[in-house]
Amino acid sequence: MHARPPGRARALAFAAPLVLVLGAWNNVVVPRLPGLPGSYVPVNVAATVVLLVAARAAGLSWRDLGLDRRRLTVGLRWGGLPAAVVAAGCAAGLAIPAVRPLFADARLAGADGGEVAYQVLVRIPLGTVLWEEVAFRGVLLAALARLVSLPAATAAAAVVFGFWHVRPTLSAVAANDLVDGPVLRGLAVVLGCAVTAAAGVLFTWLRLRSGSLLAPVLLHLATNTLGTLAAAAAHRLG
Repeated sequence: MHARPPGRARALAFAAPLVLVLGAWNNVVVPRLPGLPGSYVPVNVAATVVLLVAARAAGLSWRDLGLDRRRLTVGLRWGGLPAAVVAAGCAAGLAIPAVRPLFADARLAGADGGEVAYQVLVRIPLGTVLWEEVAFRGVLLAALARLVSLPAATAAAAVVFGFWHVRPTLSAVAANDLVDGPVLRGLAVVLGCAVTAAAGVLFTWLRLRSGSLLAPVLLHLATNTLGTLAAAAAHRLG
């Protein structure tokens, strides 16, 4: 995140629709995709490609987007360590019977090995992590940084990232029967989205500190895939 391309009007014309699209994508567009759940991955991969093409056309460089190949080694180092911490935490939690139920997720209670493998090897890496990191820590952050200060861009991107998770949080709350009643359900969604926004700030810090999108990708990937594996294991271990 260095030199800002000239043309504030051009930058705003790219950033404003991007915020609206990302705000609606996970909450409005995805639930209405034909062919779900099979269409989830190909549509999100296609959206990733389209967004990158649009970002380049709008004047954002590979460096602006965190995709400079010269920063891959640094990104691997900055992302690998927190990913290892997540792995160690999941392993430790599963080893303690009293903690194990905290990993359980009713959405994985009846999942067989093939379904879990698809989630961990295909759906999460390609349909979720790749798309979200390119969209939020790559394109949106860079687009907003042409208009406002980097801290403000970080905060704004994190808020949109939190809002992106309204529908998934509602689904998780309902599936696991965590709360009863619309008020408590609403509070649970607000809390879940706030936690997600905070995670977005952490992912952005890794992105900026390393100069590479690979750093938040690795932590995000470890959190989601290992969380899924831990949830499946928690149901099997009892």
